[in-house]
Amino acid sequence: MTAKEHELIQLLETRIRQLLEQDEDLREQCRGLEATIAERDGQIVELECQKQELKAQYDNLKVARILELSDSDTRNARQKINRLVRDVDKCIALLKA
Repeated sequence: MTAKEHELIQLLETRIRQLLEQDEDLREQCRGLEATIAERDGQIVELECQKQELKAQYDNLKVARILELSDSDTRNARQKINRLVRDVDKCIALLKA
């Protein structure tokens, strides 16, 4: 083998080693990215669960608020009716007098 051929073989071996190192680095980077993706997927699932719980709580709060307003409106309506009945009674009393 000539010196030039020997030099070419060494250059080829060096480049193969570099490619293998790059391949290993890329595989390691890929594993890290896959772990990050899995972690984010877990976070997404957890946040979706929290979102559903919060939506259920919000819906319950809306219903409670509606019921509260209904009770308040009913009380106000009864009070107004009672006032009107008292006014009518006073008017009837005045007419009789």
